[in-house]
Amino acid sequence: MEKFDLITFGEIMLRLSPPGYERISRCEAFDKRAGGSELNVAAGVALLGLRTSVISKLPQNELGTFIKNRIRFEGVSDDYLIYDTEEGARLGIYYYESGAAPRKPSIIYDRYNSSFTRINLEEIPADIYTSARLFHTSGITTALCENSRETAVELIKRFKKNGAMISFDVNYRANLWSEADAKRTVEDILNYVDILFISEETSRRMMQREGGLRDIMKDFTRDYPVKLVCTTQRTVKSPKKHDFGSVIYSAEKDMFYTEEPYMDIDVIDRIGSGDAYVSGVLYGMLKTGNPAKALQYGNATSSVKNTIPGDLPASDLNEIESIIRNHNSKGNVSELNR
Repeated sequence: MEKFDLITFGEIMLRLSPPGYERISRCEAFDKRAGGSELNVAAGVALLGLRTSVISKLPQNELGTFIKNRIRFEGVSDDYLIYDTEEGARLGIYYYESGAAPRKPSIIYDRYNSSFTRINLEEIPADIYTSARLFHTSGITTALCENSRETAVELIKRFKKNGAMISFDVNYRANLWSEADAKRTVEDILNYVDILFISEETSRRMMQREGGLRDIMKDFTRDYPVKLVCTTQRTVKSPKKHDFGSVIYSAEKDMFYTEEPYMDIDVIDRIGSGDAYVSGVLYGMLKTGNPAKALQYGNATSSVKNTIPGDLPASDLNEIESIIRNHNSKGNVSELNR
């Protein structure tokens, strides 16, 4: 019997941000938070009520303890955290500066040679591969270094061999690897993927796909054993005002799913909103198996995450289902929860 509905694999980082809209170059204090794509996904699914865990490696020091405590606070299991006791053990850091039109948000990374990049496959318990209904990782993890890439690919293969569904968010980052290296790796991974998250831009540029968006999405399921393709559609009107929606294609049903986008979202912090979308879709598929419901959960979880400071989501199932009801309501909606 599976112990977890979802297990993810990826680096967990320390996020440092100036207060308010201050500049990194001017501030004298930073707000400290935990973040990382795969942790964000695991936390989002846990908040909605399913059992999740994350595989990662942290330094055995106070910063590692801070991250461990945050993971537990989010309701994510720390059963598969590995602790680095070697000299030079370190936690990856990134600095995030909020934007306000016309100034864009900005990020500075300080993650080179973090403990996660030295994770060893032999450190991961063998029983994990039969402990999950679904395994998720991302292109960020495969881009960090050769070791994290090889480990991620091997984990995908082992979980798949033991009957787990595989979810992969391409999440291409040009500052981490070239389009050619990414395309080669992703094409190998797609042979094992059940649920694929990929942007239209990445499909066209890095994956070199041509045609209409829906044709591109359908082609992924023809060329690979992918069952579900999910593409978000964000319109950035300003750093503080976005519209958000998505399209999902189900190969099994040969159907596309979409809905009216969420309009004029008040963006407090967009970091992690893509991961929140992934968490909503995965929750919907794990809980209902219905792509239409998964799309609703994904759009709602992503939209509301934009309104929450930090990388991690903070919305439970009751709030998300209320947001979905309000979004679909044809009448007046109360402006206050009470």
